[in-house]
Amino acid sequence: MPELPEVETVARGLQMTVAGRKIISVTLGKTDFIDNPAELEQQLPGQHISRIERFGKFMLVRLSREADGSNSATSGDSLLVHLGMTGHLSPHAAAEPFPKHTHVRFLLDDGRELRYTDARRFGRIAYLAAEHLLKELGRFGADPLEIGEAEFETLLRSHNSRIKALLLDQTALRGVGNIYADESLWRSRIHPMRIASNLSVKEARTLRKNLQAVLREAIALRGSSIIDFLDADGEPGEYQRRHRAYGRERKPCYRCKTGIRRAIVAGRSSYFCPKCQPAPRSARKRSKRRKTVTHRRKRTS
Repeated sequence: MPELPEVETVARGLQMTVAGRKIISVTLGKTDFIDNPAELEQQLPGQHISRIERFGKFMLVRLSREADGSNSATSGDSLLVHLGMTGHLSPHAAAEPFPKHTHVRFLLDDGRELRYTDARRFGRIAYLAAEHLLKELGRFGADPLEIGEAEFETLLRSHNSRIKALLLDQTALRGVGNIYADESLWRSRIHPMRIASNLSVKEARTLRKNLQAVLREAIALRGSSIIDFLDADGEPGEYQRRHRAYGRERKPCYRCKTGIRRAIVAGRSSYFCPKCQPAPRSARKRSKRRKTVTHRRKRTS
C-alpha cells in the first residue's frame, strides 16, 4: 500500500501536470469505493484544480471556482484520494483507450483526462466541502516530516504500545507504513517490539532523525515499487533497492551479516536484525518459551 513517499511522489507529479486545469465533466464506472458519487458528478464540473498536495497517505485535490461576475476565486472544497493497494491517478489524452479497471475519468479543459484506475478497489475517493474537511483531517496525527524533536519525544513517552505499532498508528503519525517503519527502526537499531515509552531520549531523537531521513531519501527516489506502485508518469520508484530490512527475511544484515528475521507486530510482518536490534526482555522470554515448547513436541513425536 502506498505510504508517505509514494503519495508525495504522485502528488508532486500531478501538481506539475494538472494544477490549474478546469474540470469539464466526470465519468464514473464502479463506485463502491467512492463516498458520495453523486456529489462528484454534481459538484466537480466547472471547478478548477488549484493544487494537489499530500496529507498522510491521502492526496488532497484542492478545488476552486470562479466567483460570479469577477475573476476572483472561492475555494475550500477538496477531493480526498487514497490509492489503496492498486490505485493509480494520472493524466492521459482523452482519445487514449482506457484500461478495464478505470473507474473515474475527469475531463479537463486542455483535452486530457485525469483517470483513476484500481483493479482491487481498496482505495477511497470522497468529495469534501470546506466545512467537513477540517473534521475529516482532524482524525490524523502529526506529519512525520514536520514533527519537532520535543513533540516526538512527548508522543513516545505518552504511549505504552510497541514502537512499531505507534509508528503505524495514523492517529499518532500520519503517513508512515510498514516499509518505512521497518527501515527507520533498523537504521536506529531499535527492535520493533520495544515499548515506545521505554525508549531513552537519545533513542527517540535518533529514531526521529532516521525516520525523517529515510522518508526524504525515499521521496527523492520516487518511493518504493514493491508490486503495483507507479508515479504520475507511469514510472516505478527506485527506493526498494535501498531497503535494508523490509522484505529481507533470512538475508544478511548490511551491518553485521546476521540473518534478518521476521515477526508479527501490530498485526503486520516486521523485519529486523536480531543482533543490531536487540529484543526487549519480554520478547526474548516469549521466544525462549516457544523454542522450549517446540523442542518438547519434537521429543514426544
